[in-house]
Amino acid sequence: MKTLQLLLSLTILTIYGCSNNGTSIITMDTHDDINVKNFTDSLNYTMDTETQVNLPKMIAGGLDVAWFVVYTGQGELNEKGYEAAKANAMAKFDAIDRLVSVYAPDQIELALNSDDVYRIHKKGKKVAMIGVENAYPMGLDTSNVRKYWEKGARYVSLSHNGHSQFSDSNTGEFDGVFLHNGLSDLGKEMVYLLNYYGIMIDISHPSKEAIRQMIEISKAPVMASHSSARALRDHPRNLDDEQLEWVKENGGVVQTTALGAFLTDREDPPPNLEDFVDHIDYMVDKIGLEHVGISSDFDGGGGVDGWQDASETMNVTAELRKRGYSEKEIAKLWGGNLMRVMDEVQKIGEQMQKGEL
Repeated sequence: MKTLQLLLSLTILTIYGCSNNGTSIITMDTHDDINVKNFTDSLNYTMDTETQVNLPKMIAGGLDVAWFVVYTGQGELNEKGYEAAKANAMAKFDAIDRLVSVYAPDQIELALNSDDVYRIHKKGKKVAMIGVENAYPMGLDTSNVRKYWEKGARYVSLSHNGHSQFSDSNTGEFDGVFLHNGLSDLGKEMVYLLNYYGIMIDISHPSKEAIRQMIEISKAPVMASHSSARALRDHPRNLDDEQLEWVKENGGVVQTTALGAFLTDREDPPPNLEDFVDHIDYMVDKIGLEHVGISSDFDGGGGVDGWQDASETMNVTAELRKRGYSEKEIAKLWGGNLMRVMDEVQKIGEQMQKGEL
């Protein structure tokens, strides 16, 4: 049955031309969680694993670029907690490295910048990129920013669900308890260092006040790796209109996410692709197409009817076309806007390192 579904997806991809060598659209999903158990000799992404993302599904659906996420849940703010978190993060960095270096170097490569994305895509390979969801594993040692950059991290969130040593989380909205009133002093130092090394700052999980401070302090544009519009779904993980305006003024980008609980509170029927693209439409109308992108949060809770895994990626493109977006606009939503932000962040980092900023 799975083989039949993948063949059907390939047929649809041929019809729609979602993303192949004949089109300028590069499809980029900025948030795909991973589990190290799927990065072993006997079970890995060269196979059609039970995961929502793997190489067969990426090929079938025309997903060109997957940002694999080094995610660590929030633990206690002490040395024991930091050490356990560090081990988890390093295991995930190593897993991604095995995929691109050992298991499938002929199918997928790691990209560190937009030039790499275009170069790898031109060769007909899939592209892997790395985002870090929660800087908690860095402990109190800010020199880890450089180490994460060397391992390929190109965006970092300063918190997740729970306050970190760097930043308050949006989860403080549930109980009204915050730890830093935004960013800690160490968190403010992290903003500078992330700018310095050309790493995008991910604002999807921090509190509203922390986001405000990040944008105020940052010399570079920010990104939300997986958030949607709070005006359409009142959830702390979404960005309200004021926050959206901050991102616009900052020159950043919001990667709309296909996680049902962030799209609608409707109980029947389940969240679907139309609900997802409604959020894209809203943010495009509110802050402009240049500041909106796409993410799934696959294997981390994401997926809606019509885009349940990477093999259905072409359906997103089809829905965007149905709503009147041009090929150029779709290309920007799928990856162009995010790469523009990444380029600007990396350029600012280079200027800071040269003492020009």
